Amino acid sequence: MRDVKDTLRSLVRIGYDGRVWKTFRGPKADERFANEVRILRHLEERGCPFVPRLLESEPDQLRIVTSNCGQRVEHLSEDRAKQIFAELEAYGVRHDDAEVRNITYRASDGRFCVIDFEFATLLDGPST
Repeated sequence: MRDVKDTLRSLVRIGYDGRVWKTFRGPKADERFANEVRILRHLEERGCPFVPRLLESEPDQLRIVTSNCGQRVEHLSEDRAKQIFAELEAYGVRHDDAEVRNITYRASDGRFCVIDFEFATLLDGPST
């Protein structure tokens, strides 16, 4: 596994099999973990094709395992980034950290994807 993010809030690693391991830590780690799990489940239920799939959830370790959504994007126009995050809202989720650092590019299908939902908000109430 290789570390791709190591901050006070989380440790993110990508396994050699392509899965992404995110361990939450720091202030309100349990709340951020629960929110990201809830948002990813909601987006999967809605059939959103440009977000990671939640593969595992380990509440006792505050860790999730997701599918990989490609490489981080280094340069993207502000207008294009706004379009991508607006498209997410059509699935009932507002990304409350709508920055380019949370957009990836998946070369396999030429798609921009959105990651990191620990601060996202459901727009249409709880998912069932």
